[in-house]
Amino acid sequence: MMARPFLIPTVCALAVLASACDNNSVRISSTRTIDNDSTGVLRVVEALQCPQTLGTLTRKGSATEQGTVCTYGGPRGAEVILHLVSLSGTDSTAALKAFEDRLSASLPQAVAGIRAQNSAQNSAAATASGDSASVKAPGVDIQAEGDKATVRLPGISIDADGEDASVNIGGFNVEANDAGANVDIQDGGDSVSVQANDAATVVRTAAAGDATRANWILTDNRPSVEGWRLVGYEARGPAGGPIVVVTVRSKDREGGDVFDDAKDLVTLNVGE
Repeated sequence: MMARPFLIPTVCALAVLASACDNNSVRISSTRTIDNDSTGVLRVVEALQCPQTLGTLTRKGSATEQGTVCTYGGPRGAEVILHLVSLSGTDSTAALKAFEDRLSASLPQAVAGIRAQNSAQNSAAATASGDSASVKAPGVDIQAEGDKATVRLPGISIDADGEDASVNIGGFNVEANDAGANVDIQDGGDSVSVQANDAATVVRTAAAGDATRANWILTDNRPSVEGWRLVGYEARGPAGGPIVVVTVRSKDREGGDVFDDAKDLVTLNVGE
């Protein structure tokens, strides 16, 4: 078994070398272990397996639409729906965008807040204080002027410009925006995107390769009219499909065990 663990240092802790973060900065860190033995070839599914119960979930009725949809209930009125989605005439990106749009409609305040934040950031102008610094030594090159800085160390490079920072560590890349807690992470073809404000957070992940391995979660600390605080999906499937997608709507912002149990439904059907 080959495992590849790594720790992404805090973006602001690195950028502080160039005075790019202040006391109100958002600190971002991440750890992940990739175990090549725990993931394998995803199965081609012809009809869903829908057990009566799985963890905290209980199936409502039987599978519908020729075995392509199963509906489950969870704690505090959580809703979990398992879908078998053909990619005939479309692709996984378009299919998942349709799920994202439908789920987003359950948390309109969160969507509006994230969009407003992005719009404000796109129109903001960077400022510079005029302070400068330069450090050069064997294997070390640090250049800073105002809010702009470059840091070069063995295996590490940092480029900071005001509230934005790009960090590369051994081929692992982090793009961060401190003003709105926006972070984009690239590791080979794998990607993680996080956008957050005081009330809402949206997280999107996608694995490299032709197969579909993706998830998307939107949360809001303000309940919707129906009481929802978290919506999202987990999707997996072989290249060309079909893909298995489980959607979740929960009144618990943390998701509790519901999202984990929903993912187990996907694993049961298509594998990891």
